Amino acid sequence: MKNIAQDVSQIPLFPRNAINCYVIEDVLIDSGIRSSGSTILKALKNKSITKHALTHAHADHQGSSKLICESLGIPLLCSEPEKAFAENGNVTFEYPNPNHFISKLQQNFWAGKGHPVSQTLKENDTIGGFTVIETPGHSKGHLSFFREKDGVLIVGDIMTNMNLLTAKVGLHEPPNLFTTNQEINRKSILKLASLKPKILCLGHGPVLINNGELEMFINRF
Repeated sequence: MKNIAQDVSQIPLFPRNAINCYVIEDVLIDSGIRSSGSTILKALKNKSITKHALTHAHADHQGSSKLICESLGIPLLCSEPEKAFAENGNVTFEYPNPNHFISKLQQNFWAGKGHPVSQTLKENDTIGGFTVIETPGHSKGHLSFFREKDGVLIVGDIMTNMNLLTAKVGLHEPPNLFTTNQEINRKSILKLASLKPKILCLGHGPVLINNGELEMFINRF
């Protein structure tokens, strides 16, 4: 577990930060793929975690949610549009092509079983000292989390900080194959940029200390 800011930690789940989850105060954000559970539970061994929230219910974010919630005895939270997928485990349903071989691979080998959602989150709710930001596009109910006092932003998959094919670091839009609506996703990127975040914690790629990289990225749109 890597400390990012006060009460904010990163748990890298794949080499080179290819898949990440985060802890904000006493809340675990996302849970990697099905096989990530033991890594997460080991990292949380000396932490008091009372809630588990999802940015969205794709296979690489909800994969270990059932195991984590049952092992720690904690509730699962997500947005209302993500609730059904988090509960039934059909996490590739919204993909533009759920029958693509990569989609099927994710569903069969990465996705975890569904788990009941105890509470849904919406715009301007607070959790773990962060404000909930609705950022649809990559999925219909995608959420990000922002802490204004120091500019820390839990991005989710609205952007990535690596090329998922080459692993080269840099800001990118999420791949079309896994994104419900790229046009709406771009609006969500602009919404997040308007917050002037200083530290971006992304689902894929290393944490980014924003020194103008986000502004240069959106200027390419």
